[in-house]
Amino acid sequence: MKKIASLALALALSLGLAACSSGSGGSTAPESTTPVEDTQLTGTVPTSVTITSLNGAKESVELEVPYDPQRIATLDMACLDILDALGVGDRVVGTASTSLEYLQDYINDDIANLGTIKEADLEAVMACEPDVIFIGGRLASSYDALSEIAPVVYLSTDTEIGVVESVRQNAVTIASMFGLEEEVDALMADFDSRIAALSEFADGKTAIVGMCTSGSFNVLGNDGRCSIIGREIGFENIGVDADLETSTHGNEASFEFIVDKAPDYIFVMDRDAAIATEGAKLAQEIMENELVMGTDAYKNGHIVYLAHPAVWYTAEGGITALDVMLSDLESELLG
Repeated sequence: MKKIASLALALALSLGLAACSSGSGGSTAPESTTPVEDTQLTGTVPTSVTITSLNGAKESVELEVPYDPQRIATLDMACLDILDALGVGDRVVGTASTSLEYLQDYINDDIANLGTIKEADLEAVMACEPDVIFIGGRLASSYDALSEIAPVVYLSTDTEIGVVESVRQNAVTIASMFGLEEEVDALMADFDSRIAALSEFADGKTAIVGMCTSGSFNVLGNDGRCSIIGREIGFENIGVDADLETSTHGNEASFEFIVDKAPDYIFVMDRDAAIATEGAKLAQEIMENELVMGTDAYKNGHIVYLAHPAVWYTAEGGITALDVMLSDLESELLG
């Protein structure tokens, strides 16, 4: 703790000295909060903008952040995904570790390793001197500590409005920090039509959506992971009672439960594969037992193993992630 405090003091002093030496004659310029749209009239570029994000208590707040930040730290894969899609990934100076293939360009010796999406290395974050820090829900408890280093942009997926609309809104929020709002429509262009095609297929069909973890099968509702299957695509999720909270790891279910519910489809995410749990059983080994193999879903080839579980589990909310998730469903249902 003493080491972190010392680093914080050193960083504060260095920032203070940098501010005092900026501009001609060593004078400091006042910060501007001019809205981005006003710059079209005035010809000036703002030094900061105000966005809406979440705080450590997961409450919506107005947050002032630097405009066009040059040094970005991100501990959330969905935000890194969006930054990459917007073409500002070259500003990333530090990121959490990830095995996601499409983000491997950010895992190298030139970009600081800031820990994981669940546990930030505060000293490493401080050392990379970011202008802004991006986090996801797993680091909500670290919000205040990270905010001592730089403004913290905490964005999430809102199941009430759906994954696609959440991605769109979060992309617009991030884009507004760089004056790139017009780029978002092109990036999101085909998602609605792809959802519509999957929805047409899902119409009138029932499903159980679940996650294999530690040798068990946990059912998921429409309030968290994989909610796109029930909420936006429209399968009737009969796996759980609507009043049960299942947003984190779902509720463990017996295989007799699956037999009793008799869904048309069973969607399975392999959590252990997503986080590379050593020695864990594969989802297929867990699911293909005597009880499940007696169901119509199995006999009809309607057990869908989500092909990219790490994307579904660790990166939902990104633009490339959404493309991968829809492709996983399209290849099994429409292919």
